[in-house]
Amino acid sequence: MPPIVAWADEDAPESTLTIYGHVMLDSGYDFGEIGDPNWFDVLRPTKLPRFEDEYGDGGRTFWGVRQTRFGVKAKTPLLDEELKAWFEWELFGVGDDAGQTTFRLRHAVGEWKQFRFGQTWSPFMDIDVFPNSIEYWGPNGMVFFRNVQAAWMPIQGESRVTIALERPGATADEGQFTEFPALEMIVPRFPVPDLSAEARLGGSWGFVEAAGVVRYIAWDDLSGPETPDLSGHEWGWGVNLSSNLNLDPFIFRLQAVYGHGIQNYMNDGAADIGIETTGNPAEPIKGVALPILGLVAFVDANWSERWTSTAGWSYVWVDNSNGQAPDAFHTGTYALANLLYHPSPRFFFGPELQYDRRTNFDDGFAVNDFRIQVSFKFLYERTIGGAP
Repeated sequence: MPPIVAWADEDAPESTLTIYGHVMLDSGYDFGEIGDPNWFDVLRPTKLPRFEDEYGDGGRTFWGVRQTRFGVKAKTPLLDEELKAWFEWELFGVGDDAGQTTFRLRHAVGEWKQFRFGQTWSPFMDIDVFPNSIEYWGPNGMVFFRNVQAAWMPIQGESRVTIALERPGATADEGQFTEFPALEMIVPRFPVPDLSAEARLGGSWGFVEAAGVVRYIAWDDLSGPETPDLSGHEWGWGVNLSSNLNLDPFIFRLQAVYGHGIQNYMNDGAADIGIETTGNPAEPIKGVALPILGLVAFVDANWSERWTSTAGWSYVWVDNSNGQAPDAFHTGTYALANLLYHPSPRFFFGPELQYDRRTNFDDGFAVNDFRIQVSFKFLYERTIGGAP
C-alpha cells in the first residue's frame, strides 16, 4: 500500500518527538481579605469580595501542585516543509472544575508552512509580556487568551505578521436586572468568528508589537411580540500595543490595551456586555459593549546564572454601564516582586510578595489583599528521534 504522505526527499530530516513539562509546588499565606475560595491560589481582583466578609475572615495558608504541566511537541517533514504539532495540559481547573486539581487543555495546535490550526495563543495577545513570576494567573491588565483559531502567518521570525479567525464568545452582566423575567428569554448568538491580527518588529534590542481584534456579538429575545423586543447586537473591538526592551541584565515587559467588549480576551476583565437603561418604554434596557483599559509594566532582572528577580504592576479599568449593580467590578490592581534561586537550569525556588486590589462600581467599596508565596519548580524535557 503506498504511503499517504509523500516526504520531501530521502535527505529530509527525521521526525522528532519532544516530551516536556514541569512539576511545581506552590505554598503561601494570604494576609488580606479572602477571595472566592475556588481561586484560592491566584491573584484575581475580580474574585476578591464584593462586600465586607463575603468569603469570611482573612488569614489562611494555601498549598497546591496545580501549575504542574505536561506537553508533547512533534516535528515531521511534510512535502517540502516541516509539520509541527503541539499538545499540552496542566492541572489547573477552571469553569465547572474551578478550585480543583484536574487536567485542563492548554494547547492543541498544528502548523505547516504559513498556516496554523487549533487552540493556542490568540494573535491579539502577546505571551512575551508575561513576567518571570511564580503567581499562576498573571497580570490582570494583560490580554491573555488561548483560543481555537485558523491563522495565516505570511511573515515569521523575529518580525512577524499573523491574521486569524477565532472562535467567538462573550459574557454578559445582568446587573440590577438579574431578577427581570424578560432576561430569561435572551439567548446569545455569534454569527461570525472574531477577526484578530498582529504585526511585530523585532531585533536583538527586543520588539514592538501592535495587535487588534474585531468581533460581532448578538443576542435574541425569544419572549414573543407581547413584550418589548430586547434583541440587539454590539460590535466589539480592541487595540493592543506591547513591547519587550532588552537592556542587560533587565528585560522590560510593557503593554497597553483599550477596547469595547473584549473582556473575555483579558486575563481578568469581568463581563463583555453590560445593561444600560434607556428611559424608552418600547426598549427599556439594552446591551452595550463595555469599554476596558488594561496596563502592564514589569521588569525581569537576570542577575546571574543563579539569581533572578521580577517586579511590576498591572491595572484594569472598566467603564461601567448605568444598569450594572453598584457592587459590579470597576477597577483592579495587581503587583508583585520576587527573588528566585536557580541551582540548575532545571530547578528553581524562591519567595514572592503579592498584592491585589478591587474597587466596585458605585457603592464605595474597595478591598486590598496581601500574600506571600514560595514555589519550587522542576523542569524536564526529552527529545526522541532526529539526527543521531
